[in-house]
Amino acid sequence: MAKQCLWLFCVVFLSFTANSKEYRVVLKNHLFYPAKITIPSNKKVKLLIENQDRTPEEFDSFDLNREKVLYPNRTSVIYIGPLVKGDYEFFGEFSPNTARGVVIVVDEVQHADN
Repeated sequence: MAKQCLWLFCVVFLSFTANSKEYRVVLKNHLFYPAKITIPSNKKVKLLIENQDRTPEEFDSFDLNREKVLYPNRTSVIYIGPLVKGDYEFFGEFSPNTARGVVIVVDEVQHADN
């Protein structure tokens, strides 16, 4: 039974990661670059967030229901979606006035900001 559960988990995880598109975000000087990320609706995506600051930050989003510590000089992965059309704000919990961004979900991405 345990082998079947592990196998099922692997299949689901691999299909999820294989079907997700990557979007790179850099955190530098307590700012997210780009601050606006445009993604397609109803698709799973992978955010690669590289923290170039010398201090940790916490990616936080009530809209996306995500929270993750971003360690200095490391790249973190956050999976989001599938999402419906709309704007989803995120911020750095340790620098909420400067580290701010938004994921913009559109029906079809033609010329994304990334």
